Amino acid sequence: MSLELCPLSIEDIKSELDEIREIAAKNSNKKMLETALSCIDLTTLNSTDTISSVAAFTEKVNQFPTKYSGIKNVAAICVYPNMAKTVKETLKVSGVKIAAVAGGFPSSMTFTEVKIEEVKLAVAAGADEIDIVLPLWAFLEGDFETCSNEISAIKKAIGNAHLKVILESGVLSPDQIWQASLLAIEAGADFIKTSTGKLPQAATPEAALIMCLAIKQYYEETERKIGFKPAGGIVTPEDAMLYLTIVQEILGDEWLTPELFRIGASRLANNLLEKITGNGAKHF
Repeated sequence: MSLELCPLSIEDIKSELDEIREIAAKNSNKKMLETALSCIDLTTLNSTDTISSVAAFTEKVNQFPTKYSGIKNVAAICVYPNMAKTVKETLKVSGVKIAAVAGGFPSSMTFTEVKIEEVKLAVAAGADEIDIVLPLWAFLEGDFETCSNEISAIKKAIGNAHLKVILESGVLSPDQIWQASLLAIEAGADFIKTSTGKLPQAATPEAALIMCLAIKQYYEETERKIGFKPAGGIVTPEDAMLYLTIVQEILGDEWLTPELFRIGASRLANNLLEKITGNGAKHF
């Protein structure tokens, strides 16, 4: 597999984003804000996470339907793999998935065999979804075969669980983002995701646009729908509206569901909730 070039130039990307930003500014209504909240992967990935703190984190999701009747809950709780069991044992509400970052997250700097064992353990512990990182050490060398084989092997190992592949788009050029998107999709990813949130370069609208265009091209060729997840540095309702609008304009309204769109965030949920309710109290 050779490096495929992004079909849009930098100037084209900037021009499209200028138009989308104008639409996003008008998109900030209650319905869209609630859609954004319902697509959040509520995330805690701290070195100081404990069983007690993750259980308390999960309890906030349990309490949400009672406290905020009529507003849809978050889509998933995202934790380290050793905390998936805690979430599984604590989570009482239906419809909220358990996501685990695994496979050598966040650097992907370990052996494929170790990654496969880790994702299996995460699923056995209760994870419905697995977020892995594209092995950049191989991708940046042009070793696309290793990347593809590893993603395929991990997808096979997790069975019916959904696989999100993180590209770490902040360290890639537009052409590399395009190539990595198609590679991950063709290797079996159910979602492609921008970033780990562990590097200074997190999600960008430019990367989101390119990734959504790759999803669109693949869908037009195969009729298989792939999900998209921006993550890292998405904090304000305005940020969320921009990413929702990128997805809406490129992929359509049918992608604006938790099945095909997620936002990786920790602080965003409270900020959206404040905007929706007009109440400054923090729930999450």
